[in-house]
Amino acid sequence: MKVLAVTGYKPQEMGIFKQDAEEITYIKKTLEAKLQGFLAEDLEWVVVSGQPGVEQWAAEVVLDMKAEWPWLRLAVLPPFLHQDKIWPEHAQEQYQRILQMADYSEAISNKEYENPGQLRAKNDFIVMKTEALLLLYTEEQEGTPKYYLQAANRKAESHEYPIYRITPDDLQETVEEIGIRKHNDFE
Repeated sequence: MKVLAVTGYKPQEMGIFKQDAEEITYIKKTLEAKLQGFLAEDLEWVVVSGQPGVEQWAAEVVLDMKAEWPWLRLAVLPPFLHQDKIWPEHAQEQYQRILQMADYSEAISNKEYENPGQLRAKNDFIVMKTEALLLLYTEEQEGTPKYYLQAANRKAESHEYPIYRITPDDLQETVEEIGIRKHNDFE
């Protein structure tokens, strides 16, 4: 697999309201571990739409990983122009930094927001252009990633399209690993 879409919850869907919340560290470490596994399978591109939360954190992880894996590339495909104009200032700044550092960025629709159909078109387009999906989402905690998952499931019905998940167990494992490392460093 050379091209992977990554998505997941927005911060508020996970109860994260601070940009320096400890949970973000665990999510980013888990994303990094998953992406490292995909690098062994010839991963070249990670594609996100750039929304706050898992997508922006994944983009930051990819940009950090480029130091060790310079062939890894980031594409940001927002659903429409100026998607960030209603976001909080810190999310806008983070998004603009990611756009500047991305290897490729282009809005799927060359218009500003008009209707929710643009969001569905974004999900379908990104799924169509990628070979697999990695998402942080569980059906037990509904949220916006369910629409991405629906697009992925539609593609998987007629094509090989693996859907990889980051589960609560994956995140808990990361929390425990970091806790053990901190404990060992403290001794």
